[in-house]
Amino acid sequence: MRHSRIAFLVVLALVVTGCSNAIPGRPVAAKVVNNEGIDTAVVRGTDGGRIDQLAATALTDIEQFWTDASQPTFNKPWQKLTGGYYSVDTSDNTAKPPPCTQKASDVEGNAFYCPAADAIAWDRTALLPVLEDKFGQAAVVIVLAHEMGHAVQRRMGITPEAERREPERFPTILTEAMADCFAGSFIRWVNDGKSDHLDIGSNTLDSALGALITFRDPVGTSPTDEQAHGSAFDRVAAFQDGYEQGTKFCAAMTVQNRVFTQRAFTNADDRATGGNLPFAKMLESITPDLDGYYASIAQQLGKTWTPPKAEASQTEPDCSGNQGPVAYCPSAKSIAVDVKEELPALHAELGDYATGVLLASRYGMAELAVLGKPLEGEDASRSALCLAGAYTGSVLAREKGFGLSPGDMDEAVNVLLEYDYAARDSKGGSALEPGFKRVAVFREGVFEGPKKCGVG
Repeated sequence: MRHSRIAFLVVLALVVTGCSNAIPGRPVAAKVVNNEGIDTAVVRGTDGGRIDQLAATALTDIEQFWTDASQPTFNKPWQKLTGGYYSVDTSDNTAKPPPCTQKASDVEGNAFYCPAADAIAWDRTALLPVLEDKFGQAAVVIVLAHEMGHAVQRRMGITPEAERREPERFPTILTEAMADCFAGSFIRWVNDGKSDHLDIGSNTLDSALGALITFRDPVGTSPTDEQAHGSAFDRVAAFQDGYEQGTKFCAAMTVQNRVFTQRAFTNADDRATGGNLPFAKMLESITPDLDGYYASIAQQLGKTWTPPKAEASQTEPDCSGNQGPVAYCPSAKSIAVDVKEELPALHAELGDYATGVLLASRYGMAELAVLGKPLEGEDASRSALCLAGAYTGSVLAREKGFGLSPGDMDEAVNVLLEYDYAARDSKGGSALEPGFKRVAVFREGVFEGPKKCGVG
């Protein structure tokens, strides 16, 4: 009955709104490019302005990366793009269209690789400056690195003809993931200090990944859709794999060895709500499920799980430090949940599984306490977050009962990139930084289970 009590208190306390207030703690976009020595004349249709200087600089170093990486990855030298680069002013009705298009407006809000011409084109008025303004210069770099990834695929023999001939072997969601993976490998090269003109550190990477998420598929898109590009979780996962594993790993991706979490809606009710439960209903549904999952881990390890007492709080919980809107209180063996301010706002802003991730990580902290593990320090933060991922992976695999809706994995990515709450220890400290690292630890739990989390 504990969970019913929480839900009742939430109903009393929650003020339902259509939007939420801005909450601090977002990554900051930063300047990453040194344009010195870069000539925009290599870009066809350029106006010679700042945006095309940024694009030309990025592509100069992306080309250098593949000049270095092609031989060790594919046992053959890099072939420069024969069709070059095209910048398009989509606000100009008289602008000459780039290859693969009929008119300049066809490029609006887009960047793409044209395999027929072996060329890359972009909208310099309604795409690149928007990305830069919202996510920072690194976002522009990542988008262009992704498009170059498609040029790499053409050199691998993954052409439009091959995709049409063998759609089961080269589904769009796979080729897009591979391009994201190649982009991640390039960014790692930059991050390792090998780039002449780019500087993308952890303070810019989190924000830049927001651009990748922007180009995710609409929630509920089937992974078999011929236009599927992947969910935010799948796209960030591919990018991280490239960053961590390198170009050979990306080139070896297949439908057999790649796991995609993207799901289509399976019922009308889920589609109508966008897969999101109201805040009170989410708490009522997930807390008993969390109890059951963590009890099973404790039992497997010869321990007795005592469900933590769940308590509703009208403000950010204040127990053993600042853990955020959900906190594990070791002395009381309780989980305190902010049902009035930040957590409901975060729930409304990011979706119901943002709430789920925060709850799962604090239940993970309770699991560490039951197992006699340390509750403070980076190892504790990592384990709690990893356990939240392990719980998520178990729910993702279910066919019946409480389960994840399309979009829930994306909500997990968003809350982990934007906030560090799920990766704080029981004192509210030792949070894992940056968000890129938090997502990586969460993914380990999702795909490898609780043994990866240091509780075995």
